[in-house]
Amino acid sequence: MHQLASVPLAPLWDEVSGTQPDPDLWVVIASLVAALAVVVPHGPWRVARNAVTIAHEGGHGLVALLTGRTLTGIRLHSDTSGLTVSRGKPHGIGMILTAAGGYTAPPLLGLGGAALLDSGRITLLLWLATVLLVAMLVMIRNAYGALTVILTGALFVLVSWLTGPQVQAAFAYAVVWFLLLGGVRPAFELQAKRSRGGAGDSDADQLSRLTNVPAALWLFLFHAVSLCSLIGGGRWLLEM
Repeated sequence: MHQLASVPLAPLWDEVSGTQPDPDLWVVIASLVAALAVVVPHGPWRVARNAVTIAHEGGHGLVALLTGRTLTGIRLHSDTSGLTVSRGKPHGIGMILTAAGGYTAPPLLGLGGAALLDSGRITLLLWLATVLLVAMLVMIRNAYGALTVILTGALFVLVSWLTGPQVQAAFAYAVVWFLLLGGVRPAFELQAKRSRGGAGDSDADQLSRLTNVPAALWLFLFHAVSLCSLIGGGRWLLEM
């Protein structure tokens, strides 16, 4: 019985975990240009930043779970802000890592995605992203957040099931470029807000209170992670 039940899954797993041919260089460059066109101008960025917020709050939630905290819920708001609530000690390494997991999550996800694409695993990347979005949906606690995650997940499913290899490759590369580039901008936005006296309860300020390390140094860490991820991930994506 066990053998018969496992047979239909074997071809599917082979398809998901297998490698696909690298796209043409023009596809990689076009996906980079598309990502820049979304991240750099203010108008498209206001909409696309919702996707970065999903990764940001998902980072908080994932690190909270990995450090033994109890994740109670995630909320995503229409102004592209978000809130992740977890229970546990209000201090210590678990809380510190959870607070640091937000701004570092999008660029690190982009770096991980670049590594998968460099190894030719386009399908695996699309499926992993879908699984992460479904897992995050379970913890969403407001209607706007649920709608945002459902629409994002639906886009990955539609591309995975209804398009050919070239379209899937272009979409996957565009997503990873977006995470790498979109992971850089929020740290600069936070820096600008703090220079104007705002964002007093930002992740950097919370980390400062938890560790007695100046918020500016935590902001420097966010910059370092995002820029290093962009450089490293960009090199992988452009290797043909």
